[in-house]
Amino acid sequence: MTATSSSTSPVKTPKFQPPEDRLTQTLGVLLRRETEARILAPVIAALADRFGTGVLDVVRDTIIEIARTQGAQLAEEYGQNSAAFQETLAFWTANEALEIDLLRDDGRHLDFNVTRCRYAEMYRALGIEELGALLSCNRDGALIEGFNPDATLTRDQTILGGAPCCTFRYDFGG
Repeated sequence: MTATSSSTSPVKTPKFQPPEDRLTQTLGVLLRRETEARILAPVIAALADRFGTGVLDVVRDTIIEIARTQGAQLAEEYGQNSAAFQETLAFWTANEALEIDLLRDDGRHLDFNVTRCRYAEMYRALGIEELGALLSCNRDGALIEGFNPDATLTRDQTILGGAPCCTFRYDFGG
């Protein structure tokens, strides 16, 4: 992106390069997501009103890239296998944010259902359920891509999508 100043030479706008992100480890994800949502929801709504719903595509793509980067940062600190990923789930479950039924954990597969999601409850309470899916549920696939490029996530349903539980089926390969 190029901006012009009062002189005739163009000024290049620097790309945002955030410093190392430790908020998740410090706050837990639930408080972080609520803080982000309270700031982003009115900004996204104003931008969409002004520039159209294409703004949501930009937000979605940006959130996905952020999640991919965060996944890679977690992998650097914890490792890339199923056990390491399961250890990082403590950030998402902190403050009883998620109730999880573990179905399978065999070193390759990590399968669980989320039967209570305080993230969904929070987004509904804020009146931004659809935006909540964009800000939170949308991250999960990209996060695992960043964490381990060989791992896959299959999730057929979410609580925010109206299902009774979220299905998480991770395959970390052989």
